[in-house]
Amino acid sequence: MLNNQMEGEIKKIAYVWLSAVAALSYSRLVSAKLPKGKWRLISIIPVLFLFAILPLHTPSAFIRALTAFFLTWLTSFKLLLFSFDSGPLHSDPPKSLPVFIAVATLPFTLAAAPRKPPKLPLNLPAQIAIAALLVSLLFEQRRNLHPVAVMLLYCLLLFLMIEILVGLSSKVVWALLGEELQSPSDEPYLAASLREFWGRRWNLTVNSILREAVFQPVRSLVGGGQAGPMIGVLASFAVSGIMHELLFWYLTPGARPTWEMTAFFVLHGVCVVAEFAGKGRWRLPGFVTVAFVIGTSFWLFFPPVMRNGADVRVIEEIRFAGELLLNFLFSFTT
Repeated sequence: MLNNQMEGEIKKIAYVWLSAVAALSYSRLVSAKLPKGKWRLISIIPVLFLFAILPLHTPSAFIRALTAFFLTWLTSFKLLLFSFDSGPLHSDPPKSLPVFIAVATLPFTLAAAPRKPPKLPLNLPAQIAIAALLVSLLFEQRRNLHPVAVMLLYCLLLFLMIEILVGLSSKVVWALLGEELQSPSDEPYLAASLREFWGRRWNLTVNSILREAVFQPVRSLVGGGQAGPMIGVLASFAVSGIMHELLFWYLTPGARPTWEMTAFFVLHGVCVVAEFAGKGRWRLPGFVTVAFVIGTSFWLFFPPVMRNGADVRVIEEIRFAGELLLNFLFSFTT
């Protein structure tokens, strides 16, 4: 029975990603032939609609949210930029089809310069091992832990999951392109201000997409002076909040949005703008910055997920998938 269930789930995941590959092949081979702007955008709209519904066909909450993050958010934004000859999918000469698909679907940014060595080096195997320990601890002891301790572990696990996703993506990109990737994050726990945390240290892949897809167009639309960058920052944080609300909806389909996640990002956007307007006078000390991010995430970011029990389902699914992978690898060594 379990094998039949696993086989069915694997078929659903394969269907989703084969559909995504087919849609991106169309985008590369058909839409790319159209002139940039209105007509290319119109040709890509059906692909954007497909990427909005594909996550709903995945079998588990974790895979559904992950697929929505990859396709509904990142890939869709990359295609929107591609419609106007911008973003990571645009190049001259055009990217080959395999490279186009890899760049479109994987959460990475090519490194503009050699990576600097981190102050707290953690290689990919170590990150996976720590994440596995955290998942096991949360699975077995969550009910015995204080809610604050649980959310602290979630903060660490979220950081590690982003690092692992981009780390695994880098292996694929290295095989395809021979290119080094930008680090997914740049030790955000060392940030000396909120501007530094969100602008140069946390989740740099999403940061890059939001900068090109939201910040720069809004700043250009508003015009010069200080108002343009400030409104661009607020718009970027607002869009990020809405996309996180959407990811949460995919995680728990049917649940009504509480807009707490949007409030979290809008609050941070306002604080970043205040730092910008204050020209450094309002900058918080480093440890206060990190404490502020963690404290506000306890207040607004994690409660909606924990309130609906989605966090418990995700932890269970990650642990189950890990056990299946270990059993699969063990079967090849015995």
